Amino acid sequence: MTTQHQPVDTGGGTALLTEPSTQDSRPGGPIVAGRSPARMAWRRIRRDKVTTAALAATVLFIVIALLAPVLTALTSWGPITPDNKAINPDTGNFPYGSLGGISAQHLLGVEPGTGYDLFARIVYGLRTSLYVGFASAVLSTVVGVVAGLAAGYFGGWVDSLLSRVMDVMLAFPQLLFIIALTPVIQNALQTNTHGGTDENLRLLVLVLNIAVFAWAYTARLVRGQVLSLREREFVDAARLMSAGRRHILFRQLLPNLWAPILISFALAVPQNITTEAALSYLGVGVIPPNPDWGALLSDASQFFLQDPMYLFVPGVLLFLLVLALNLLGDGVRDALDPRARRG
Repeated sequence: MTTQHQPVDTGGGTALLTEPSTQDSRPGGPIVAGRSPARMAWRRIRRDKVTTAALAATVLFIVIALLAPVLTALTSWGPITPDNKAINPDTGNFPYGSLGGISAQHLLGVEPGTGYDLFARIVYGLRTSLYVGFASAVLSTVVGVVAGLAAGYFGGWVDSLLSRVMDVMLAFPQLLFIIALTPVIQNALQTNTHGGTDENLRLLVLVLNIAVFAWAYTARLVRGQVLSLREREFVDAARLMSAGRRHILFRQLLPNLWAPILISFALAVPQNITTEAALSYLGVGVIPPNPDWGALLSDASQFFLQDPMYLFVPGVLLFLLVLALNLLGDGVRDALDPRARRG
């Protein structure tokens, strides 16, 4: 058995760690084994307890959202299945019992007036929040990466045009324009026979509206990175070897941009989730009775004085979800770029 040296992250660089190895040593000395940047980043994430806890919480939220039909089947109540027997008409349509009607049948209580099971509505509302947050982040990231690559690499009038478009998009008050545009587009795309808008179409419009105003942040970041990378030696070498633009863009530049792209994506997801919740709270996002955390908070504000549990449960869960995603995004940033780590 020989001795093998492996790199160890020291925060600002890489050191060599001597470990036993079963490989035969060369006559000239021990074998030096390298470690990829991805493995080193994963090692840093595992060492950070806060980031590890945030990752575990994020995975838990995703699993709950994916298993929403299974979880609600165990309680026998769907998100829009009313339980009229749980409502007490003598108390202003509030449920029987305390703490919002929490019982063995309704784990988080019952919504006043409608009789909807709050556990089912919260679980399905989580699916909506995660779908809008991740889908809009993916779309805005793809558009931003393409625009940033084109602006940074081609330069000239292409860079000038795309940069001005980015400036215009960044100058827009995002939330106000989404509030104004979303109901107009949704009303123009009424698809079902009842005169309303199909819920899947509403979510798609919501995703598109959020992505339209969010891609410029990623594009500006990618453009700056490309402007720095396009003058590097490996790009010049690719040009000297008669490599085409597609090869330089997607085989030389793009692999060196994964770190800022992943960081931008990780930080965009919680921002998009809070935007979606705010829109639904204001009545221009997901329309009741379809479940959504923003809509639940809006409805719960009416009953806060009678029973604060209706506002407490979805509010705390939304806070924990956004907090976990933000901490995970910060951890990914620190893992991929140790020099930017907070002191």
